[in-house]
Amino acid sequence: MSDSPLNPVPTARALVVLLSGPSGSGKSSLAERSGVPVLQLDDFYKDGDDPTLPLLDDGAVDWDSPLSWHRDQAVAAIRALHGTGRADVPVYSIPDNGRVGTRTLDLAGSPAFIAEGIFAAEIVGQCAAEGLLGDALCLRNRPLTTAWRRLRRDVREGRKSLPVLLRRGWRLMRAERGIVARQVELGAYACAGPEAGRRVRSVAMRPADVPVGA
Repeated sequence: MSDSPLNPVPTARALVVLLSGPSGSGKSSLAERSGVPVLQLDDFYKDGDDPTLPLLDDGAVDWDSPLSWHRDQAVAAIRALHGTGRADVPVYSIPDNGRVGTRTLDLAGSPAFIAEGIFAAEIVGQCAAEGLLGDALCLRNRPLTTAWRRLRRDVREGRKSLPVLLRRGWRLMRAERGIVARQVELGAYACAGPEAGRRVRSVAMRPADVPVGA
C-alpha cells in the first residue's frame, strides 16, 4: 500500500523527561536552559473556584496537593506530544487563580521534551507504562536554599500576598525532605541541577523509541 495523507509514514516519537522537585528547587530554570521544548505542568492546575480543590485545616486551598491538579489532562498532553509532536495546552495564571487561555506547543522535531512541575513524579509510573518516559528526575537542594529561591520568585511574580507566601514557605521548608522522599518513591531520581542537566541531554541524544535504561 502506498503512503498517502490517509496512511502517513510513521515518525520518530519524542520521549518526555519528567522534572519534579519541591517548589523553588530550580525546575523552570533548568528546563529553560536545557535547549529542548518544555511543557509546564503547573498550567494544569484546577481553577480557584473548582469545588473539588483540597483544603488545609485553616480552610485555605492546598495548592501543594496533587488533588489540586488535572492529572489526566497533563498525561493526555504528554501522550499527544509523544504521538504527534504537538498539543494544545492551557495557560494558567497563579495570581488570577485560573486559566487565561491556551497555546499550541510544537516540538518541531525534537526527540525529547521536558514536562516540569511539582507534581511531575505523580505520573512517572503511568508514563513509563505507556512507553512515553525518557527519564524522571527530582531536583534536590538544601531546604533553606530552596525556600529562599521560592520566596524571591513568588514575591517577584506577585503570586500571592506576602503573609500567604511566608506561611506556605515555612510549611514547605519543614516538609521538603519528605517531599523529595515521596517523589523518589514514585520513581524519580533525586539529583542536583548539573547532573539533571546531563541526564536531560542524554535523553535528547538517544535514538527515538529507545526505552529508559537502554
